[in-house]
Amino acid sequence: MSTLDTTRAELALLVLYLNKAEARDKICRAIQYGSKFLSNGEPGTAQNVDKSTSLARKVFRLFKFVNDLHALISPPSQGTPLPLILLGKSKNALVSSFLFLDQVVWLNRTGIYKNKERAELIGRISLFCWMGSSACTTVLELSELVRLSKSMKKLEKELKLSDKYKDEVYRSKIKQSNERLLALVKASMDLVVAIGLLQLAPKKITPRVTGGFGFISSLISCYQLLPAATKSKLT
Repeated sequence: MSTLDTTRAELALLVLYLNKAEARDKICRAIQYGSKFLSNGEPGTAQNVDKSTSLARKVFRLFKFVNDLHALISPPSQGTPLPLILLGKSKNALVSSFLFLDQVVWLNRTGIYKNKERAELIGRISLFCWMGSSACTTVLELSELVRLSKSMKKLEKELKLSDKYKDEVYRSKIKQSNERLLALVKASMDLVVAIGLLQLAPKKITPRVTGGFGFISSLISCYQLLPAATKSKLT
């Protein structure tokens, strides 16, 4: 394949990636929290970028609460323990609530909804919902990693002296484990970001810390949305 064909193929993948509303939202999120990190809560250009990007992102999330509402009423995967099912459904309910309430905040900032005090209260409740969903995701991913680790050890015993890395099932479980671990890191960072936005620990989690953690978790989200072929090139 010529250099031009390779460039054309890579640009096609980039176009496909940027056509996803979710990808554009996460790129804007990286810009938002990167600006928050630079501003550290101080007035100036970086803070203006933070606020304007935050408002712009809310448009990408219009009616997005339907996704988690659908997941909430969908049947769980077979073989999933009841505590993990309840944890997953709690996460779906909290994310859906966060996204729904966040639309009221958007309506207020655009001037459609006039009650500022109530909008601020709703915005704070929505952030608590997001913090709760991040906590649920953290526990859920940690539990799934433990389950996965046990199944891998069982598989290792079955394979015995044979090369486990040549076994397709074992390689698949390693891939799942890496994906779960990355999701756990991201959820943990999002939990810190939520605490920072709610100012529950203002002395320890400053705007700069919030921005730094938010920027890194946004980059992780951008990576997670990459096509499988592109991910394999980066790893």
